[in-house]
Amino acid sequence: MQRSEIRLAGSGGQGLILGMHILFRAMGLEGRAASQSQSYEPTSRGGFCYSDVIASEDAADYPLVTRLDMMAALSQIGLDRSLAQLQPGGLLVVDERLVPEPPKAGYNLHVLPIAARAVELGSPRIANIVALSALIALSGVCSRATLEEAVRLETPKKFADLNLAAVAAGFELAQTKAAA
Repeated sequence: MQRSEIRLAGSGGQGLILGMHILFRAMGLEGRAASQSQSYEPTSRGGFCYSDVIASEDAADYPLVTRLDMMAALSQIGLDRSLAQLQPGGLLVVDERLVPEPPKAGYNLHVLPIAARAVELGSPRIANIVALSALIALSGVCSRATLEEAVRLETPKKFADLNLAAVAAGFELAQTKAAA
């Protein structure tokens, strides 16, 4: 695995930072070197927010994003403010309702009902895990088993079953899209 630069982008309060903490843990569980960073506007809810993970086999010589390989966007502002950093042809997963204006071309685009699926499972708050899981399923950046273990380690036990259901939903959405 060469260096992979990965972002969850959206709005504050969507659990983007937690999602990437989970991916960071998964990279460690698979024995990969990783760095994790985040940025958010000073508003507690609704402002632009993102979190990145850089993963590689060896320690990265620079721990911050230079050119994203893949991204999941859970809001239009998250997409709009991050898209210039996504390399042409990069993997892009967006929510069909929360990102009403995805790019028309230039990326490996997957428009998925991420937030709707989270609501079906019982909580809109797990859209971050659904999105992360779909991104992982489409990219193969880590295994599903490793992601599930990282979810168990990084989320409160009382929410483990809900978050694991979100992982399953993300993989299912990715497989359904790939089959279509």
